[in-house]
Amino acid sequence: MIYDATKCILGEGPLWHPERGELFWFDIMSKRMHIKGRHWQFTRYVSAAGWIDDTRLLIADSIGLHIFDLSRETADQVAEIEADIPVTRSNDGRADPYGGFWVGTMGVLKEHEAGAIYRYYRGEVRQLFASISIPNAICFSPDGRYAYFCDTMVAKIMRQPLNETDGWPVGDPEIWLDLSGNNWGPDGAVVDANGNFWNAQWGANRVACYAPDGTLTQTVAFPASQTSCPAFGGTDFKTLFCTTAREDIFGEDDGKTFATPVDAVGQSEHQTIL
Repeated sequence: MIYDATKCILGEGPLWHPERGELFWFDIMSKRMHIKGRHWQFTRYVSAAGWIDDTRLLIADSIGLHIFDLSRETADQVAEIEADIPVTRSNDGRADPYGGFWVGTMGVLKEHEAGAIYRYYRGEVRQLFASISIPNAICFSPDGRYAYFCDTMVAKIMRQPLNETDGWPVGDPEIWLDLSGNNWGPDGAVVDANGNFWNAQWGANRVACYAPDGTLTQTVAFPASQTSCPAFGGTDFKTLFCTTAREDIFGEDDGKTFATPVDAVGQSEHQTIL
């Protein structure tokens, strides 16, 4: 079940690259991006990525979005996001079915409502949602009709209709799933090929699966308490990966990255179009 034993302070942003057949993930607080057996060190907080092609990733950090060339190990900035706000950093992010990339920002010290959610699409950045404390659960229905997201501090999963031509939000988001009132918080999430929503639940040792109507259908337990974000991968997309964190706790398995087979098929991560 342990995919990689490296103990991340705050593991996040797992991305299965469908062309390379590799899992990338981040340790935000250590400013590192990992693959199994190695890492890249950055000077700023890095948290999420989308794949452009077999050698380039679009990486979110504390001042915006960069193209990172894996072969040359060079980074070129393509968009500024809150570059003039030193108290914030990037957090959860994922590419959408239209080639856009969504990313959330938050306070480095988790300042109340200091963050927001943005979308990058073909060179343009727009702020979509403001006054968010901890943006998470950014993911998309397989038919491209909806985006999901949440503020972990509010603990309500929001569903946002999307324009079926270019993927920009249409109208206002609605509460799709109310997870408030628990002693854990909803963290990162991913939607499988059948539209089921898989949510890492911080403080609950698990990833929980909800049907498209919001019904809880199964849970997958992990030996680390602070499960942070799931991803599907493997040759058949039937492996569920999950990052975790050892932030403020020191258990043997906290911070490691896990993998387990599941009876579900994930979506291939969408390609980011510059």
